[in-house]
Amino acid sequence: MFRPLELFIGFRYTRAKRRGQAFSFNTVAAVMGIALGVTAMITVMSVMNGFQKEVRERMLDMVAHLTVADFNDQMSDWQAVAGVLNKSPEVAGTAPYVQAEGMLINRGAVAGAFVRGVLPDHEVQVSKIPKHMEQGSMADLKAGSFRIILGRDLARKLGVIPGEKVTLVTPNANVTAAGITPRLKRFTVSGIFFAGHNIYDSSLAIMHLEDARKLFRLQDNVSGVRVRLNDFSQAQQVRENLVSGKLAGYWVRDWGMIHQNWFRAVQIEKRVIFFLMMLIFIVAATNVVSMLVMVVKDKESDIAILRTLGASPRSIMGTFIVQGTVIGTIGTVLGVIGGIALALNVDTVVSFFEKMFGFHVLDPTIYYITELPSDLHWNDVWVITAFSFLIGMLATVYPAWRASRTQPVDALRYE
Repeated sequence: MFRPLELFIGFRYTRAKRRGQAFSFNTVAAVMGIALGVTAMITVMSVMNGFQKEVRERMLDMVAHLTVADFNDQMSDWQAVAGVLNKSPEVAGTAPYVQAEGMLINRGAVAGAFVRGVLPDHEVQVSKIPKHMEQGSMADLKAGSFRIILGRDLARKLGVIPGEKVTLVTPNANVTAAGITPRLKRFTVSGIFFAGHNIYDSSLAIMHLEDARKLFRLQDNVSGVRVRLNDFSQAQQVRENLVSGKLAGYWVRDWGMIHQNWFRAVQIEKRVIFFLMMLIFIVAATNVVSMLVMVVKDKESDIAILRTLGASPRSIMGTFIVQGTVIGTIGTVLGVIGGIALALNVDTVVSFFEKMFGFHVLDPTIYYITELPSDLHWNDVWVITAFSFLIGMLATVYPAWRASRTQPVDALRYE
């Protein structure tokens, strides 16, 4: 516990020698270094959270929160499974699907594709593909019409527009008297969607469920049932409840499991960025160490006088810890305020600099996301605040210890 003497002298040493100045230049420099470090950490983490949220939302527009399938990839009783799922209060909608791989060909252009067979009336309950349609409509997919909807990048790769034909080659082969031949089917491109997610824009092809059944010889079976929840964050808990309950014999996956590699990569990236920003902040915190060392050197005679008046080494050490703590606290508070303000308005700030200097941070001709997204997480703010305060405290230890070791005889020898 600091006594009034240490508090008074510690606060006094943060001030400038000249009258009319609240703080010395060294104090201001140390405070600004900590403030800028905290501001940068909060802003960078918020922007990373914003990118993750943006990609996740675009991903969830195209995929279901849960998928339920048989372990042999063919489900014959999907209506019964959907009935069980729809009784759950967490479920917002269900839809059957057929999932397979194929190869699309058009005038020499070849592209691999993930083929998804859907029921248009059911699909709107589990995905937001209809709102991403650039041309055509999901309603154009009718049983027996053999129409197909392609992602924009996939359509560009094949060089097709709505109304043109593409050939789909499936892994299933036809065995004839002439030998084994690949199974081919001509489809009419009826629409193009753009989800803003490269995986789906460049490889997903959508057709009617009945056409997919015929093409892949599934008779009345489907690959499984896709599920949309009222709250996607409950997907893991709902999956565990289903696996241990009424759907114990089925393969149930949540959206996090389907894209687990992407989420692992994002988490590793966030940890690395946080570690790098932490190192930058530690460099900024060394300003506090150097500033306090300079103060100790400058105040040696004052320290010696205090020692001769009865101040203990512990009291001297407490004085400089108070000074460093004040600097760290002020810098942290300013940094948190600046970081929160910048994180909440980063798009406005970036737009201002783009107009001023005539450049684009995210070129709209290259990136799908043209504005810097930001998602402020208060957990990140608390962690960064605690880390900043801790580093500020640790930065005071060595200078304060050095001050407590000052000997009055040596300090006053040439006074």
